[in-house]
Amino acid sequence: MLTIKIDDELELRTYKEGDAQEVFAVVNQDRAYLREWLPWVDSNTSVENTEAFIKHALTQLEQDDGFQAGIWYKGTFVGGIGYHYIDRHDRKTEIGYWLASSAQGKGIMTNACKTLVSYAFTEYKLNRVEIHCAPGNRRSRAIPERLGFTQEGVLREAAWLYDHFVDHVVYGMLAREWHIS
Repeated sequence: MLTIKIDDELELRTYKEGDAQEVFAVVNQDRAYLREWLPWVDSNTSVENTEAFIKHALTQLEQDDGFQAGIWYKGTFVGGIGYHYIDRHDRKTEIGYWLASSAQGKGIMTNACKTLVSYAFTEYKLNRVEIHCAPGNRRSRAIPERLGFTQEGVLREAAWLYDHFVDHVVYGMLAREWHIS
């Protein structure tokens, strides 16, 4: 298990099988809010679905192809963040994240993303980190913008969201541009 302590109140921790109940409870409580942007919400309808996600995340970690971590704020689970993959040939990754509505506006996700970007460049020795966001998801887009990412373009109809395609704004950060420690 990987734990990254960000400060006295905030830590990232790769999931363990015993986390399923707590993770599902947060997703279930915020289902309508999360569903607007995240395509996996409707398929996560039980603790068993969350257990399957955690097993998949543990396999990803074992295969050293990135990881998925829970975000714990003051000891309480409030969201998730992770590397979708690690492309060792091209030395890049993409970060995905979500946060409970009750935890918004506290700098939690900005700090979590900043930590994972630094980790990608220092621990994995990657050259590039991407973040993809729906154009209308202003809260999500504010994270890479706040961290100094470059908006590189829009992938048209890049993802299927329940009953329609959505565009994705692509943000990129290169190792040589990263000046936040």
